[in-house]
Amino acid sequence: MKSHAQIILKFNKKQYVLGYSFKRVAPIRIAIKNIKMDFPIFHLDFMGDRLLIAIIAVIHVLINHGLAVGFIPLVTLLEYFGFRKAKQNEVVDLAWDNLARRLMTIAFIITTTLGAMTGVGIWLSASLVNPASIGSLIRVFYGAWFVEWMVFVTEVVLIMIYYLSWKKSNISVEAKSKHIMFGVKLSIASWVTMAIIVSILGFMMDTGSWVENKTFVSGFTNPIYLPQLMFRTPLAALMAGSLALFLTMFLTPNGSDIRRKASRVIALWMLLATPFCAIAAFLYHHKIPTLMIGNLPVAIGTMDFQSWYDLLVYFIFGALFSVLVVAGLTFFKPKIKIPKLLYIIPVLGMLGFAGIFERIREFIRKPYVIGNYMYSNTLRKDEYPLFKRDGLLKYATYSPVHEVTEENQLVAGEQIFLLACSRCHTTNGINSVTEKFETMYSLKEGEKLKPEMMKSYISHIENARYFMPPFPGNEKELDALIVYIKSIQENRVPVEGVQEKGLQLSKN
Repeated sequence: MKSHAQIILKFNKKQYVLGYSFKRVAPIRIAIKNIKMDFPIFHLDFMGDRLLIAIIAVIHVLINHGLAVGFIPLVTLLEYFGFRKAKQNEVVDLAWDNLARRLMTIAFIITTTLGAMTGVGIWLSASLVNPASIGSLIRVFYGAWFVEWMVFVTEVVLIMIYYLSWKKSNISVEAKSKHIMFGVKLSIASWVTMAIIVSILGFMMDTGSWVENKTFVSGFTNPIYLPQLMFRTPLAALMAGSLALFLTMFLTPNGSDIRRKASRVIALWMLLATPFCAIAAFLYHHKIPTLMIGNLPVAIGTMDFQSWYDLLVYFIFGALFSVLVVAGLTFFKPKIKIPKLLYIIPVLGMLGFAGIFERIREFIRKPYVIGNYMYSNTLRKDEYPLFKRDGLLKYATYSPVHEVTEENQLVAGEQIFLLACSRCHTTNGINSVTEKFETMYSLKEGEKLKPEMMKSYISHIENARYFMPPFPGNEKELDALIVYIKSIQENRVPVEGVQEKGLQLSKN
């Protein structure tokens, strides 16, 4: 059963027809005639827009996985051991309890400061750099994001209660039991928030059947969801174990009984998580679409470091091997004295492993930002024929020009660069478009780019660089873009985003 309605709006002498339909499990569908690009372009030309998001996101993921999702269950486990090992007439074994509390202190301080700021920072930076894709994701996953927000608020309340009531919980067995249960609930809440967000991350890689039916269920249960969740869960446990083992060496007295026993518990935690992480990584890799697998050499090391692919793969396996060696020696050979600083090796290895994983996940889905739906330049795939026919500038609300003429070719080229290229490239900064062309054509210093070669390449760029979207505009706009790229090679003038040059409203 379906019901339909239409709303007709008139604005600036143009008519807009908005239609919507209600259908069980289906999101609201909105179709707007007269397509317009609704957002001005934010751009950081010295570092690139994607690097801004990448730095914030990677820091947040390392904190979230290493000090929340994986760390809090481990801390709760250590607290439980202290509770169970208490002697008669004691509530807890203070050595175990103090270690767990000190570990939680570190996690509490970092997650509620840097973790919280980077969490908000992801939203802010993504909304600035890629508002169209964020808007699409919110429309598809509105209910899921609302639930995640509610769970996150619960998580914040629980972590405050769990940490701030720790010392008071040691007054009685009943109070300690309740406190441990708060740790269990906090652990579950931390994992649930990750489980919901992972669905959205998987959707951005492979939308599955959503492109055809547009239902929330098909979007949430995308093909990448469960394999990625299965991988991230033991990965978080490994990251947390590596950090906890390293910190334990500095939070406990040298040669003490608590150091030996607690480090063995943490080492066992790591040893149990490692095979699950390896198996889940294999399943995850198996579920990645075949076309994305071809992006792996570039995704791991960028274009400049494709030849380093094998070395970086060895680093990933080396990180897991370092975990097995250190954890194995700690658990099976506790009498062997390992220098404190060597315990940093698994920490660095797992942080590097997680960072490379995030780099791969972000890059491998290219040329899309949302798989098979929206290109990385934030233009929807099904709108490309329209842009090819009419030109990109015609639909650019915040462009000062809407068609290319001989007089405005340079200005039009700059606008085309901002619309089609600036999400990934800069003029002369990191991932500079001029530097890419100069390197590709092996130009010597002072040698000029050749327009005919650039035009031939950009016209079919998706064939030469399968991780790049096709050029979206018409031939006149392509010519204007080439004129602009040649000008920035000669003048080295950076392009300014809306945050620098202000808002330019369309006059049409």
